[in-house]
Amino acid sequence: MQTPSLRVLTQADFNRFAALSRDDNPIHCDPAFATTTHFGATVAHGMFLFSLLSAQMTRSFPQPMLPIAQSLMFPRPTFVADGVAAVLALQPSPGPQAIALDTEVRCLQRRGEALDDPAAQVTAHGQAELLLDADAAALAALADAAPAGDSVQPAGDATLYHLRVGQSAQAIRAFTDADVSGYAALAGDVNPFYTDAVFARSRGFDGALVPLPLLAGMFSDLLGTRLPGRGTGWMKQVLRLRSAACVGEPLTASVRIVRLRADKALVNLATDVRGADGRIVLHGEALVLVRNLEDKRTELAA
Repeated sequence: MQTPSLRVLTQADFNRFAALSRDDNPIHCDPAFATTTHFGATVAHGMFLFSLLSAQMTRSFPQPMLPIAQSLMFPRPTFVADGVAAVLALQPSPGPQAIALDTEVRCLQRRGEALDDPAAQVTAHGQAELLLDADAAALAALADAAPAGDSVQPAGDATLYHLRVGQSAQAIRAFTDADVSGYAALAGDVNPFYTDAVFARSRGFDGALVPLPLLAGMFSDLLGTRLPGRGTGWMKQVLRLRSAACVGEPLTASVRIVRLRADKALVNLATDVRGADGRIVLHGEALVLVRNLEDKRTELAA
């Protein structure tokens, strides 16, 4: 693995990812709002942190590599001005063309001061799966073998604030070359599958692919601005790429509430992205914290 480098996060970084993902959730973009929450300052988007991990994957493997799965938990917030590093560790391979990784985002500095406690440093952790020497046929074969259904959730509460099980939200978007260029510049992820249409076509795809963190950023938009809404905090996300999405293709992202836990202000949601032909592009599940919802504050103040 390539040695990770330190990156000090700025409000400009958060704002740039908000523009790319369309998630202007005030916990990321509004310092005044963020100071009134339990965070106390603006925090990084979960998928922005994922983009830093994706960039480290690209730097660490010289051969063509495509991220196809990622789970991430966010045990601690990552604040503006934190100095972070994306750390990867190889795990036993799940298949002949696949690589498994443990992934972590570590906060090594907070407001310029070193964090020496290893446990306190981890602000995001999970597992990734990469397809080495990737091409369209290999991705299709792996996707056919992967489960696509939602996990069975234990019983929860019928309502939480204005939320209820079964509520859903959708967003439609076609990513542009400018979106991918902006992502590559912000994250430092110059994976040729994303940035080189000629290379992607040589691997059997119809053109340059939408980066996995940008696809998942459609969930960030829905969760942080629509359902549950502004003030939502991401606790966990599981992602599995099931088919490639090319730049310019209309995509539909959906989130649906499957469980509510009123005692902990937690919401579980099924998440997916579908292509213009209805195929599943990206499938996953989310767990979010709704303690800071703007709508909840309005209800309680009424």
